[in-house]
Amino acid sequence: MTEETPGFDEKPDVPSDAASEDAAQEAESADKAGSAPAGDVKDVALQAQLDQVRTALNERTADLQRLQAEYQNYRRRVERDRVTVKEIAAANLLSELLPTLDDIGRAREHGELVGGFKSVAESLETVVAKLGLQQFGKEGEPFDPTIHEALMHSYAPDVTETTCVAILQPGYRIGERTIRPARVAVAEPQPGAQGAKSASDEDTKASDEESGGPDEG
Repeated sequence: MTEETPGFDEKPDVPSDAASEDAAQEAESADKAGSAPAGDVKDVALQAQLDQVRTALNERTADLQRLQAEYQNYRRRVERDRVTVKEIAAANLLSELLPTLDDIGRAREHGELVGGFKSVAESLETVVAKLGLQQFGKEGEPFDPTIHEALMHSYAPDVTETTCVAILQPGYRIGERTIRPARVAVAEPQPGAQGAKSASDEDTKASDEESGGPDEG
């Protein structure tokens, strides 16, 4: 009969402190193993949020720049319209005064601008000049259909192009806006005058060549 060894089936006693320490180490290892992936996910999320903020900031900056450009264009358009309206209003007013200015000019030409009438006339001319009214049109200047209106036409041997030979009524403008063109009499070169002059020059040249050149005085 086999004798059983006393205590062989009994498990050895393990100190409770050692078991607790092993469990703590395993838990710490598990925490470390799981903490690294969680940190990476958090960084990715923060970077995504940062990219969204940057995108939104760029969009708002572009919107602000566009609004600023539109405002500058609006200001320029308003200023341009303001100047245009001012010029139109002044032109409408001064157009009504042109006949009076014409009368003043004729009176001055005839020596009738004297006394109190002269003082009033000069005051009126000063006021319209301050409003920007400018007179134009002079004898001898080339004819320009954009600012001149030809009422009389003739030929003249002493002009080389269509020329204003008389100012019947002066023209008036405000800035670049013409209120009334200058009404003028024009003269053109005499028909055939250039051909005759050229022929005369050729004859003179031929005569000089035949005689050995022009006479020397």
